[in-house]
Amino acid sequence: MYGWLLDDSSDSYRWGEVATPVPGPGEVRIEVRASALNHIDLWLTRGMPRPRSFPHVAGSDVAGVIDAVGEGVTDWSVGDEVVMEAAVTSHRAVLELGIDNVIDPGMHLLGEHRWGGHAEKVVVPAWHPVPKPANRSWAECAAYPVCHVTAWRMMRKGRVGPGTRVLVVGVGGGVAVAALIIGRYLGAEVFVTSRDAAKRARALELGAADAFDSAGPYPVKVDVVIDSVGAATWEPAIRSLANGGRYVTCGATAGIEVPLVLPRLFFKHHEIIGVTTGSHIEFVEVTKRIEDGLAVLIDEEFPIEAYPDALAKLAKGDQLGKLVMVH
Repeated sequence: MYGWLLDDSSDSYRWGEVATPVPGPGEVRIEVRASALNHIDLWLTRGMPRPRSFPHVAGSDVAGVIDAVGEGVTDWSVGDEVVMEAAVTSHRAVLELGIDNVIDPGMHLLGEHRWGGHAEKVVVPAWHPVPKPANRSWAECAAYPVCHVTAWRMMRKGRVGPGTRVLVVGVGGGVAVAALIIGRYLGAEVFVTSRDAAKRARALELGAADAFDSAGPYPVKVDVVIDSVGAATWEPAIRSLANGGRYVTCGATAGIEVPLVLPRLFFKHHEIIGVTTGSHIEFVEVTKRIEDGLAVLIDEEFPIEAYPDALAKLAKGDQLGKLVMVH
């Protein structure tokens, strides 16, 4: 098969040919119809982390058609249309940990720890895909697994519901935009930040209650902060939390170390909550909501041969919503 290959952590991706993966027992192979970009695509080229082996195929967001099944697989047939979740665990973890199976120590990410979907085909465990929502496009189905499922779990862990005041930091990236969409969907009052005035204006059109420059300070007190930015916005964001507030973080695209002032943490009864993607149960739940009409925002679709152009746009941070490749 052909795909976008990384030969070393200091290299750029190249379009090339590798052996077509064969599904083993309990696995299926997906012929990819669309795959979406995430910041991990860039981090892999910097050794953050270093792939386990080379060549490596990135791509954590995948939607496509099953074209082969391994031994013992009875739930899927060739021709089934599916969406694959990003967080891969064992079947045991799915059964024993339920909605928190994603915390299993053996959890690994599609496109990071194993080959992903920026290629013609990808092999995955048979218990992880779900049927593709019939009323959504291939691009929409590739756009939601990482960002919407992560944002959904962040909202659940942050106990967001009707009337909750939420601050989404750095609107523009996939998780932040999904958090704005899902927060509004859940009945929360959602505020956002961005360095870009055009993105702030667009966020207001999408239902944000107000939008502030990410440099801060933010003239609002909120119950929950949803953060995928990290150090660059930590101080103004943590200061925006009301007493008893929850700071939920899933990323550090702009710095990994922050100053934690312990008296502020315990006197204000703050909670700091970490999230990486979401569980299989949450993936299934979000897929149902997507099928029922939960919005998915795509910034731009690219043909698969234009992956370098999509990566360049991702690196600049120019997008508002997901960047998707149609295969």
